[in-house]
Amino acid sequence: MEENKRDLTRIVGEVKWFDPVKGFGFVVSDEGGPDVLLHANVLRNFGQSTVADSARIELDVQSTERGVQAVEVLRIEVPRASDVHVLADFADLDEDAILNAPLEPARVKWFDKGKGFGFANVFERPEDVFIHIEVLRRSGLADLQPGEALALRVIEGKRGRMAVEVSAWESAVDKGRL
Repeated sequence: MEENKRDLTRIVGEVKWFDPVKGFGFVVSDEGGPDVLLHANVLRNFGQSTVADSARIELDVQSTERGVQAVEVLRIEVPRASDVHVLADFADLDEDAILNAPLEPARVKWFDKGKGFGFANVFERPEDVFIHIEVLRRSGLADLQPGEALALRVIEGKRGRMAVEVSAWESAVDKGRL
């Protein structure tokens, strides 16, 4: 089925929720109207497998017999810092040191959204990297799957290596950050 570009509408809104296990979520448009279905495949085409609740998002959407659906993700802005809690582990850290930490290639070892944390392995490094759910949310992601490729900005925390930023590998590569 070929898409007719004239039938697309560009919207800006906020992610209401997204469940990577179910493979979809919904966006609320700033202009109002019905919720917009955001399918995992559309998000993957943007280079991400998840998106955080409350993230700002720009989409091309199309009305179908089943409702309004996202066709393409154009931009995602992570939730504002005021919308997420600052981790105590980061309170004493120099913000410039965090921003200047290099992105490192990694794979998810495991992540439990219910517990609010998980671990990843950085390529050619023996120690695990701790990933907290708030860092994930601040990075614009909602969940991680074992084996998923990531780009992590990592610092030495009080209890070992900790991620301070998480990006989908494809997204980091596409944006020239690696």
